[in-house]
Amino acid sequence: MIRNYIKIAWRNLIKNKAISSINIIGLAIGIASCLLIVLFVLDELSYDRFNERKDEVFRVVFRANVNGELIKEAVVMPPVAQTLKQEFPEVVDATRFKRIPSPKVSYEKNNYRNGKFAYVDPNFFDVFTLPIIKGNKVAPLDKPNTIVLTKNEAIKYFGKEDPIGKILLVNDLQFEITAIIDNMPNNSHFHFDMLASMVGYSAAKNTSWMNSGFYTYLVLKKGLDYKSLESKFSAIIEKYMGPQMKEETGMTFAEFTKDNQLGLFLQPLTDIHLNSDFSSASTLEQGGDMKSVYIFCSIALFMLLIACVNFMNLSTASATKRAKEVGVRKVLGSKKSQLIGQFLTEAFFSTAAAMLLAVILIVIMLPFFNNLFDKELQMTYLLEPQIVFTLVSLLIVISLLAGVYPAFYIASFKPIAALKSKFLSTGNKKGVRSGLVVFQFVISAGLILATLIVDKQMTFIQNKDIGYNKKQLLVLRESYFLGPNQTSFKNQILTDPRVERVTSSGHVPAGVTNNSVTGIYVNQKFDRRVNIFYIDDEYIPTMGMKLIEGRNFSNNFGADSLNIIVNETTINKLGYGSNPIGKTMIIGVNDDLKTFKIIGVVKDFHFRSLHQKIEPLIMLNKSSSGLIVRAKGADMSGLITSISKLWNNYQVNEPFTYTLLDDSYNETYMAEQRMGTILKIFAILTIFIACLGLFGLVTFTTEQRFKEIGVRKVLGSTVSQIVLMISEYFIKLVMVSFAIAFPLGYYSMNIWLQDFAYRTKIEWPTFLIAGFITICIAFITISFRSIKAAQTNPIKSLRTE
Repeated sequence: MIRNYIKIAWRNLIKNKAISSINIIGLAIGIASCLLIVLFVLDELSYDRFNERKDEVFRVVFRANVNGELIKEAVVMPPVAQTLKQEFPEVVDATRFKRIPSPKVSYEKNNYRNGKFAYVDPNFFDVFTLPIIKGNKVAPLDKPNTIVLTKNEAIKYFGKEDPIGKILLVNDLQFEITAIIDNMPNNSHFHFDMLASMVGYSAAKNTSWMNSGFYTYLVLKKGLDYKSLESKFSAIIEKYMGPQMKEETGMTFAEFTKDNQLGLFLQPLTDIHLNSDFSSASTLEQGGDMKSVYIFCSIALFMLLIACVNFMNLSTASATKRAKEVGVRKVLGSKKSQLIGQFLTEAFFSTAAAMLLAVILIVIMLPFFNNLFDKELQMTYLLEPQIVFTLVSLLIVISLLAGVYPAFYIASFKPIAALKSKFLSTGNKKGVRSGLVVFQFVISAGLILATLIVDKQMTFIQNKDIGYNKKQLLVLRESYFLGPNQTSFKNQILTDPRVERVTSSGHVPAGVTNNSVTGIYVNQKFDRRVNIFYIDDEYIPTMGMKLIEGRNFSNNFGADSLNIIVNETTINKLGYGSNPIGKTMIIGVNDDLKTFKIIGVVKDFHFRSLHQKIEPLIMLNKSSSGLIVRAKGADMSGLITSISKLWNNYQVNEPFTYTLLDDSYNETYMAEQRMGTILKIFAILTIFIACLGLFGLVTFTTEQRFKEIGVRKVLGSTVSQIVLMISEYFIKLVMVSFAIAFPLGYYSMNIWLQDFAYRTKIEWPTFLIAGFITICIAFITISFRSIKAAQTNPIKSLRTE
């Protein structure tokens, strides 16, 4: 029996090549898309789960609300780790690390700048599972000035030589290599190439509870409710921070917390990658987003469902061609269960073929997918037990989902009606198929709407007045390597006719920048934190910013060392009224309180991403490392080449590096750009699969109305009239899908836009465009099949059987 099912299934697949190909291709695209997203989601959910103590490790983070300013930091104060371990028996262990950006690493006569370096506590390897493959495996960092390298980093410096015991210079400090660890897993929320001992690192011994900078992790007892421990932290904050707060701000802890909130909190290790909302300055690496995981899971599910819906519609649509076969089989004694088994076998065959094609598509698409998502997924992941189980489950489930309805529908034909090819769909069955088409176009129209809104937001970001001119700006952040020669270097750059202006500052409004904050004091008491830029008199004109009141820094007015320029938000939030020029402000600078006079107000500009509202900003006339060059003309590449040659003349033994501010600005919104690209791809795929389903239903309808179309043609109906007659019903289904898709799309995309403090509006023309695109695509699909039916010779349909 089974053998007979397989033989007939194969014959039918070969016989109906066109419809079978459409069926298999549609299903394969759906399965491939689903599997690729499953790989992505599994990778996102796997972050930090390679650690043996993953369920017991928690990161300590700092959150506060000071005068309305929300502070979210992933770093905390130096003594937090040891204090919490001493104060609470629930804490089994505690460890810290402190990253050092852009370290200069030297070995023999070679210098390197592209390594990632951190100081870590000696017990670091007791908390995190990072296998030591060579050297001291027990206590590699117990002594000062010892260092552990990753395998790739060791090869970079030493090639095939044994690195153990050798000396590396890091920022001119000597470190002895004691061990080599395997390369850190891709699915870790941090990646370092060099881990140096915290023993002997002076900053680690700092007892201040007012300065942060250390990533701190606790190991808690198994099964402990970390929220119960977290609730006890407020007393510790008051006990240790209170006295230092009184000394530094002039306010007691009780006075400060009367109107402000602050505290330490715990974040599970496995939540860090997908559930972090901390400041960019304290974020180790660009993390994921749980909302994106939910979105992609939904897309994967919808793609799979749409593919199955297509199978059902196409299988049902082709049923009329097999009506006589069903009638003959029933007359010859075939039972309904045998017919169902036959059609389910065919569904299994098609699904298996689609699964095989899906795997081939994954092989082809995986490199592009990795590039799009910035992942390193491998085909070997498909051999993982959970993926194999998923594949087998999909094969069974899809075969049932895609085959059950057509099987029962076709097997239910009555023999006489089937032999005469006279059967009509009941209203219920017609409603089911129509509902499936509506479902498909709800997803399609929703994705088109989402794509349009994402594109609109990205256009808004590109065209928004951000308060400065980001074009033609060349950022040389590491010009400080020149030391005292930086001024000479700057002056030589200015002699190039392609250069308009140059400013000395490491504070850049987009991309990598110096991050500086200070405190504002009222009556010798701390009032609030504020961002501070160290700039010179060329910064504002070089950046293309606008002074709306007062003047710029100038050598004509002395050093301007006790004068400041502020942005509009500072004036508005701090209540300086309509005439702020000449008013004073007490600011903490270098552990000292000084009174500064406001000499100018700059128009608000975005020095953070558009996700965040513009905050108060103070500009201080003070030297700062880094240069920003305003170019004129189109020869930016030639200018960069000239500056590079000029740099090499100084023989600083450091590579010349630069960034274009325009590129840095765009990179800030890379996640949103990636989201837009992904939505476009899946919208196209979803529409393609939905159109296959619509094609199937149109085929089914034209088969049912075959004789009616012949009669209408004999009575004088034109091809266009017949096409409109067939299209009318399906266009109505598409219109019904809008009533569901657009409210859902508006709600979902409105939530997405909430992540931006500055965002576009969702307006009615966007819905019209989405609807127009969807209807056009649907009409083209319908016309392709209905025109063919309308052009058929009516004699064929009216011929007596």
